[in-house]
Amino acid sequence: MAQKEYSIESGREVRIAISGKSGCGNTTVSTLLSQKLGVTLINFTFRQLAAEKGLTLAQVIENAKTDDSYDITVDTRQVELARKESCVLGSRLAVWMLKEADLKVYLFASDETRASRILNREGGDIDEIKRFTAMRDSEDSKRYKKLYDIDNNDYSFVDMVIDTSLYKPEQIVDLILEKLFEKGLVVRL
Repeated sequence: MAQKEYSIESGREVRIAISGKSGCGNTTVSTLLSQKLGVTLINFTFRQLAAEKGLTLAQVIENAKTDDSYDITVDTRQVELARKESCVLGSRLAVWMLKEADLKVYLFASDETRASRILNREGGDIDEIKRFTAMRDSEDSKRYKKLYDIDNNDYSFVDMVIDTSLYKPEQIVDLILEKLFEKGLVVRL
């Protein structure tokens, strides 16, 4: 079967927000989708903020533990960048923060699948990864609730929920492209 190619019509702007917890494939899928569509991938992080502020990444992470402005700066900067042009915004909070996104996609995977992927990516001990990931999920959820009153376990409003354990990243991108086509946001070439 021939690979279908899609494009955003000239003069049109399309913004796609993709979120998912650690190990769901968010970065991989967002990167592949932005490449397929030839649009900017937005993923402004603490690393870029550190460079702007003339600090090390470690300093920013340490400062962020007691200063909410670091999280708020990164999260609002991503949205500001996304509003400037057609893009794929891939972040933990993209589907909640970029309210005007033309398509909102939530990537889901079981805790077991996520831990296995993190193990493959970073190495380590599977039980320790499971414990750390559960702790990180809990801390993230508390922080998002406190900072933005967002329940990151409620994604019932998104356009697509994809269980990433059922597909390869390229297949997920194809599902998203097909949904964009169905919504009239892209055209087939």
